[in-house]
Amino acid sequence: MSTSDTRDIDETVRAELNRLRESIDNIDAAVVHMLAERFKCTQQVGYLKAEHNLPPADAARESRQIERLRELAESAKLDPAFAEKLLTFIIAEVIRHHETIARS
Repeated sequence: MSTSDTRDIDETVRAELNRLRESIDNIDAAVVHMLAERFKCTQQVGYLKAEHNLPPADAARESRQIERLRELAESAKLDPAFAEKLLTFIIAEVIRHHETIARS
């Protein structure tokens, strides 16, 4: 049986698997919506920075945010290195947006 083939799985196991997958799908949707809200806020920051000729990146703020997120991850029992990688990826995208806004 392949890992994607659930036809031969006990019905109670299948039901639990489906329940968990529905939760995962709901969490994924929430994450996407939260990221969209975050990017709406960071876009406003980008316009404010451009209007006042501020640099797109703020290394001190980024460092503080990474440290804060690492601490939050630890308290949530999430790998802090993973949380840092995720935030670093998000920050890079935000800076790219800010640079685009500054050029326009």
